[in-house]
Formats: sequence, structure tokens, C-alpha cells
Amino acid sequence: MAEIDLKQLLPYGDTTQDGAVQLSFTLPIEPSAKAREAATQIVRNWGFFDIRIAHMSSIGIGYAFFVVMARAEKSVDYTKVEAPQLDLQKRDYKEIDKKILQDVKRPIRLVGACTGFDAHTVGLDAILNMKGFDGDIGLERYKGFKVVNMGSQVPTDELIDRAVKENADAILLSKVVSQKDIHIHDMRELIASLKKRGLERRFILVVGGPRITHKLALELGYDAGFTIGSRPSDVANFLYEKMIEKKNAKNKK
Repeated sequence: MAEIDLKQLLPYGDTTQDGAVQLSFTLPIEPSAKAREAATQIVRNWGFFDIRIAHMSSIGIGYAFFVVMARAEKSVDYTKVEAPQLDLQKRDYKEIDKKILQDVKRPIRLVGACTGFDAHTVGLDAILNMKGFDGDIGLERYKGFKVVNMGSQVPTDELIDRAVKENADAILLSKVVSQKDIHIHDMRELIASLKKRGLERRFILVVGGPRITHKLALELGYDAGFTIGSRPSDVANFLYEKMIEKKNAKNKK
């Protein structure tokens, strides 16, 4: 394998550093030779070269879908890239249960919901429901967690009210819908509502979804962000470690 220059990192296609990429997008025009040329010029304006339209088809009246092969010219210095990430010790649910009951001395109380107009609970249920996801059991099955799953389209204030009522240690917010950055709006709304009620330091705040990153979560005031591929045990490990962190900080005072 050829040595890679991490200071000039480019996409890999056929050979190292060739910058080859595949793009797909839709234009609000009918497929035609003119549409093909328009797609080519758009991709060129994005900074790509050696552009080839691999596929063009109609996906409805007045819409053309394109698959484009091209090459990127601008590289990135990978040695200077910074991205916060969760560094969690991997434990299975039996070990997590044992650690929680041993170190926390009681189940961790968790309230989860999809807020706003988001009606998609697939991510929330994958983490919380007993069956879990991909062989990784959900938090409802743990002895070390007491879980309240409020489901979808829950008003932000109702989520907070329930968390207060349950004396929750953590709030899990799930955001799937992301059109026009509605997921960011809803994330900010929860933080603002907690601050308004003087509860911004009361709960461990966890958010998850396909457009969520740990970096975004931290920037908006959350303790952790989980994205596609996250498992229930990942969330469980984080909550356990965060509870121990809070316990140790309290003991130092």
C-alpha cells in the first residue's frame, strides 16, 4: 500500500490520493441534455474536476436525479483535524448492571422522548426498549436503569416535568427529523427551557439521532451525542461513567 500523506488527505477511488468521489443529487428540472450539462457545471462550481454524469433519470414530473463521478482537488490536513469523541470502556450489560449496583448503589433513573413534531421513535426505542438493537439489549432490561419512555411528539415542558416528577438522573432526547435544522431548534429549546426553570445543571443530557454528532451535542450544551451505529450499551456505559464522575465531584466538595 502506498504511503499516505496525511497532511494532504484526499478521497480514495482507484489509486491513493486520486480524489475520486461519487455524488448524487436532484435538480428541479426535467432530464435532458441541457439538464446534464447544468449538473456538470454545478459540480464544477463546487470545486470538482474530471466530471462524469454516470446516471440521469426522472423521479417525477419536473425533477431529474443524477449520480455523478468526479475528482476532488482540495485536500485537508488530517494532522490538524480535531473532533471530540466519547472514549468509553466497553462493557456488556451484565458488567454494566454490576458496576451500577456496586458503585451507584441504585438504578439510574432515565426519561427519554422525541420532542416537537418528531414522530419517529425508532432510535429512541432501539436504545430504551427491552429488545434493544442488533443483539444489544435495551436499557429497560437492565436492572441498573429505571426507564420512562415517553414516546414521540412530546412537548419540551412535558418532558422536563416528567423528568422532575421521576427525580431523573438523565434525559435522553431523540431527534430523527432534521429538515430545515428542526433538530437543532428542538435541542436548543430543551436547553433554554431547562435554564429558564433553573434546571440546567440538574440532569445528565444525552441526545441521539442520524444528524447528531458528539461535537454538535457539546456545542449546544449536552453532555453527549450519539449517532448512527450507537448501541444501547454505549449509552449505558456513558451514563454509568457520568454518574460516577458526578458522584466523585460531589464528594470532593
